[in-house]
Order: sequence, then C-alpha cells, then structure tokens
Amino acid sequence: MSALSNRINNLSESQTIKMAKMGRELAAKGVDVISLSFGEPDFHTPEHIKEAAKTAMDKNFTYYTPVAGYPDLRKAVVKKLKDENNLDFTDTQIVVSTGAKQALANAVLCLVNPGEEVIIPTPYWVSYSEIVKLAEGVSVFIDTTVETNFKITAAQLEAAITPKSKLFMFSSPCNPTGSVYSREELASLVKVFEKYPDIYILSDEIYEHINFIGGHESIAQFESVKDRVIIVNGWSKAFAMTGWRIGYTASNSEIAAACDKIQGQITSATCSITQKAGVAAYTGGLESVHQMREQFQKRRDLVYGLLKEIPGVTVNLPDGAFYFFPNVTSFFGKSFNGKTINDADELSIYLLEEAHVATVGGDSFGDKKSIRISYAAAEDKLVEAVSRIKTALAKLV
Repeated sequence: MSALSNRINNLSESQTIKMAKMGRELAAKGVDVISLSFGEPDFHTPEHIKEAAKTAMDKNFTYYTPVAGYPDLRKAVVKKLKDENNLDFTDTQIVVSTGAKQALANAVLCLVNPGEEVIIPTPYWVSYSEIVKLAEGVSVFIDTTVETNFKITAAQLEAAITPKSKLFMFSSPCNPTGSVYSREELASLVKVFEKYPDIYILSDEIYEHINFIGGHESIAQFESVKDRVIIVNGWSKAFAMTGWRIGYTASNSEIAAACDKIQGQITSATCSITQKAGVAAYTGGLESVHQMREQFQKRRDLVYGLLKEIPGVTVNLPDGAFYFFPNVTSFFGKSFNGKTINDADELSIYLLEEAHVATVGGDSFGDKKSIRISYAAAEDKLVEAVSRIKTALAKLV
C-alpha cells in the first residue's frame, strides 16, 4: 500500500518539465540537443532590473515582506494596469506570488469547491487541469482546432455551462498555441457570461506583451463582468525573469483577501529582492520588452515558413506568445526502425531520440493531435532544429 496520498498519486507530472529533463539528460551524455520544449525567453534580464536587485540587497531589503507584496510593488502593478490596460484596481486588490503559477493555484483553490466545474478551452497550459485536480474540481474541456486558430466561440462556451460551472479559465495570448482573442471575440464571450452571474473568469495574461497584432485586450475591460475576473500576470515572459519567480493576481477585494490568506499558509510572500526588481521592471519603461517582441516576431515568421515546408505538418500562424502547435496526426501509425508512432507524445519522444530536438507532446495540453514547439531560441538553432525535424519525419513510413 502506498504511503502517498491520493492527491499526489492522481497528479500528473508536468510534461514540459519532463521533456526538458529528458533533453538535459541526453545532452549530459554528449548529444547535441536543441531544446524547444521550455516556455522560457532566451534573453537576459535587462540590466536596470538586475541593478535594482543589487541595490535592494545593499539596502538590506532582506527581511519578511507583507504576504501580498511590498506596498510600492503593488502600487506599481496598479499603475501598470491603469496606464497600459485602462483598468482600475486598488493596491489591496493585488496579491503578488512566487510566480504566476502560484497565482493561478491561489485563485483556483480559493474559488473551487469539490465537484464544481472549471471550463477550460483546449489546448491549455499543462498545469490548469492539474491545479483543478488539487482543488477537487472537475475540468470541462472545450475542444478547438488549428483550423479555427484554437479559439472557442460563444456557442461552444454556452454549451459547456452547467449548474455546476464555477470558473472559466483561459490564456490570451495562449500557451501553447499563441492564439490571441480580439476585443470582439472577448465581447461575444462576455455576452454569455452576463447570463450566468455565478461563473468567475480566470484570465491568464502572462504573455500580454508578446503580441504581434497590436494592443493587448483583457476581458476585465468589460464592466459587466470585471468584478468576476481574476487577472493573472507577471514578469517572467515580458522581462525575461523566469528564474526570479514573481507573478500576481488582480481581482475583487474578497478574492484578493482570500488569495492573501491561502498564500500566508503556504509560502507567505515571494522573495524580497525579486519584488524590488519587479518595481524596477514596471517603472523602467518597455524598451527592452519591445525589442524582445520584435525578435520573437522575426523568429515566428522564420519558423512558420520552415514548418510550412514539411509535408504532413499542419500549422497556423500564431498571433502571440512564442510557440507553434502543429497538427501531426499524418504521422500516426507510421514507423521507423521497428518503432511505430501512435500519438503526439510518442512523436515528441521520437524527435528527441532521432532528431535530438526537444519538443512537447500535446496530450498534456489537452490535444493528442499536436506537439508544442517553442521558438524561444537563436535563429541559427531554430533553422537547424526544424531541419532535423523535417529529416526525422521523412524517415517515418
């Protein structure tokens, strides 16, 4: 009999972390592995942010902070939301966490009771459904396809709603597809939510600034639902601060107080030095962010052209983030060296072993037909990686 709880035994390992680990293990053996599995900018944190962290240490900001974050950081978040998104919040409605992942978990654990349903469009970020499991909720998935740019319609949303529906959870720009909802598309979903005042909306906006079609549109801009929206955002993608571990929620006061309460019993506040770096990021301008976005757009266009040349790969042009999520079902049932590919996860492992390129199978994103390819890598690496993928796929017959 296992000593471990059902809670942990029912939890799945993160596939993105698993594939990155497999890639590192292969590289440790001397294999030249190109990793396109992790959702991590390959840029360095801007210098002014690092300098702020050094200054914070020199000034001895090394003690416990308020659970929800330093007051100046929360005020900086409020100002950012007003200046960049035209959204009005108070600093007491901001809870800073140890990464956006903790912010997501805080919100779900504070809202969802056992048996209540959380509606999630597929594909979704790998941890969404696992966090719902931890809350003992039930994930209800709305399937999308590459042909519809992986976006749901209002009709699909309404069809998924039941008396047990408590939360709708989505990201825009989306991980893993790069899809971005327009204001008009969000407005159509809002019309549905207006009919169901007991459903909350968790809007994951961590890729906000990696958007190639103009200004970011938040579902919180619609007054009829704003009080039910929990925005999750952070610094990791826009400012290349993945290792700093800092994110936040912006929500109504009741939910913010609840997130503060649960966080106070699990981690308390995030790192004091990281918080001071976060202030510098949000007050130091967006020049570095815009430069990084331009590079990502160049890489997107480059990789899109290369993927389009691979027979059997069906791919769309994503509007944001730094991923492609191509449909690879044409390779299912094909074999090489006596090994048959049955699904996207097996294809991803095949590409790691045969092409030495790390990607992530789509099963953990809620889509068994696709793989996720990150283009957060240098252009020469991307060209070489896609060339290897093309060669490996051509071997499958």
